[in-house]
Amino acid sequence: MPDWLAVVILGIVEGVTEFLPISSTGHLLLVEHWLPIRSEFIRSDLFTVVIQPGAVAAVLALFWRRLFDLFRTWRQPESRDYLLKLTLAFFITGVGGLTIKKLGFELPEDITPVALATLIGGILFLVIEAWLKSRPSVVAITWAMAVAMGVAQILAAIFPGLSRSGSTILVALAFGLARPQAAEFSFLLGIPTLLAAAAKESVDALQDPPPYPIDWTMVLLGAMVSAVTAFVAVKWLLRYVQSHTFNAFGIYRIVLGSVILLARWF
Repeated sequence: MPDWLAVVILGIVEGVTEFLPISSTGHLLLVEHWLPIRSEFIRSDLFTVVIQPGAVAAVLALFWRRLFDLFRTWRQPESRDYLLKLTLAFFITGVGGLTIKKLGFELPEDITPVALATLIGGILFLVIEAWLKSRPSVVAITWAMAVAMGVAQILAAIFPGLSRSGSTILVALAFGLARPQAAEFSFLLGIPTLLAAAAKESVDALQDPPPYPIDWTMVLLGAMVSAVTAFVAVKWLLRYVQSHTFNAFGIYRIVLGSVILLARWF
């Protein structure tokens, strides 16, 4: 398979899955496992991380007015608290991410744990959605929610397949946060998280080059493709959660995780 075609496919997968609660890392690992990709760089964790700013660009394009208003009115208590809670959640994620990086954590090559995390996450979505049916939702982010969502991002990094957006949205729902507000906070939290991860990986690669050549042209291509597909996916999800639950994503995850496990075992 030509490298450019593999990058386009991976860029599409990244863009569609990065902010949907179905795990971009998990899907990328699955695609890399089954695609005949020749380039060691394109199959690497480094490539997976450094194309993520493309998906971030899509969120910035969709939320620029919301972000502009937050920073324009940062002196107002509501805006200041929201920004501080985003900062706290990102700080927790950053500290946790650096810690697991120093411990030498790497994404698994075996897809079985990815399938299990995907399956378990799907079950949790159905359980929490069923639990929420008889409970009123809230629209304000609390400090406890911010802390929990920061921790959830760390867990998603440790267990690929759990999903960064999925784990943060699950935690927010468990606290009773309304679905649109849960999705928005998860998306906005993803901006500094994904940019910081990409910057860290890029700097590390420049200071301590990996044993394979880095093709930044392929990085740019992957990021551009992911930006376009992420824009469509996020815009669709923002409309979807206005009147739907996350049950469909739970079912999808259960089916996907089960199919992968069955394929591995049989």
